[in-house]
Amino acid sequence: MASSSTSSHPAPAFSRSCKYDVFLSFRGEDTRKTFVDHFYSALVDRQIHTYKDNITLPKGESIGPSLFKAIEESRIVVIIFSKNYADSSWCLEELAHIMKCKDVRGLIVMPVFYDVDPSEVRKQTGDFGKAFTKQKVENVDKAESWKKALVDASNLAGWEVKNIANG
Repeated sequence: MASSSTSSHPAPAFSRSCKYDVFLSFRGEDTRKTFVDHFYSALVDRQIHTYKDNITLPKGESIGPSLFKAIEESRIVVIIFSKNYADSSWCLEELAHIMKCKDVRGLIVMPVFYDVDPSEVRKQTGDFGKAFTKQKVENVDKAESWKKALVDASNLAGWEVKNIANG
């Protein structure tokens, strides 16, 4: 009788089967019609299978579980931090799940800082900090996990749009 062994360790992101090459995490009202639309088009033009909520999210499905599943089915997540990213509890929940998947499953996470400095995200200061403070007051029980996710994500090497030619 043949035996097989299984591992309790998840497969690294590069070796597991993924439904999406890239998942885009962003605050819609800040970046959807500007940076994100252009970035999404550039990825799709290069035949990179990309998840963008208003295009890929199946109509009639529950948003939260669908987004979390799409993150888990992605190889790479690009987080586009903007001034109002932390004003959305959805974005913060999504970020916490992304960082958990990075730690547990080896998900590749790439931050982009759009009109916000990485240190503002890391330390929750400036306009970004004002947005986060509002969420912190309204969601006391989740604030620490969100803050940890913000710090961990902003400590990753990423791109500052202001330092890239033509943004």
